[in-house]
Amino acid sequence: MMNESDRKWNLMWDMWVAGDAESPYAELMEYESEVNNGGHSQYFFNVANCGDLGAAVSKILPLLPEPLRGNLKKGYDAFAAQDDICDDANEELFQECDDLFYKNEQLLLDVLKVYADSLTL
Repeated sequence: MMNESDRKWNLMWDMWVAGDAESPYAELMEYESEVNNGGHSQYFFNVANCGDLGAAVSKILPLLPEPLRGNLKKGYDAFAAQDDICDDANEELFQECDDLFYKNEQLLLDVLKVYADSLTL
């Protein structure tokens, strides 16, 4: 049987899937999901192709604790400086960003947990 915190966590992700999660947490959840599905290069490419990557990054940077904030900024700056969105010249840098993200992902999950705990069942 799930406790209330687990139910709220699941509700948060259900809201995100339905497009009902609050900004900037919706953008943070997209970041977490995309990086876990294919790394920073996938996150940058997908969001740039479907929306406003700069706006999304600007919304989530203030939520992220260090070292995740600096890590996302470094990756985004490298991606934004590319001449071609499909350029893979920064793959090594993006892999470094991925490694740091995975090592510190719990910091991001802690931010999402605070949001989830604020939801009403």
